[in-house]
Amino acid sequence: MKKPEGKALANPSAEGEEAAAADSSQPLASVVAERDQLTAEKVDLQDRLLRRMAEFDNFRRRAEKEKAEIREFSAMETIRLLLPVLDDFERALKAGAADDEHTRGMELIFQRLSGELLKMGLEPLSTEGQKFDPHSHHALELRETSEFEDHAILEELQKGYNFRGRLLRPAMVRVAVAPSIGKQSEA
Repeated sequence: MKKPEGKALANPSAEGEEAAAADSSQPLASVVAERDQLTAEKVDLQDRLLRRMAEFDNFRRRAEKEKAEIREFSAMETIRLLLPVLDDFERALKAGAADDEHTRGMELIFQRLSGELLKMGLEPLSTEGQKFDPHSHHALELRETSEFEDHAILEELQKGYNFRGRLLRPAMVRVAVAPSIGKQSEA
């Protein structure tokens, strides 16, 4: 009977080694699975962090752009309010005054004011010898004439201005129009 017991003893040790190997592979497999899960979480968190950082950078740039636009708009509105003053100075200088010193003082003030506005980005629109452009000119009067080209600007009634590349105020102009066919045959 001893032999069967020896066999029984030999089998339990073989089974124990297999069980021990199975037991040691289970913790190893669970550690590997946990490591893989943590690595995936880390990659996900890094990706989310990068996206949040990019979103924040975009937000910061957008906010800076909006601030710059607000500053430009407020400057534009302030200058728009000063344009009638500039027009009044021009009319006063054209009308002249009896006192030359007074006129010279007005000219200096006008030059200084218009110089500062130019530095800020105000640009007068040129109308001399140009064709009428509805995007930058406002026609107050259309004059039928054959002396000038059709849609040529005859006279500038009020200056127009651009501010930093944007139209601030269109120029008020008198425009030449070709005489109509019926009027040409009557003449």
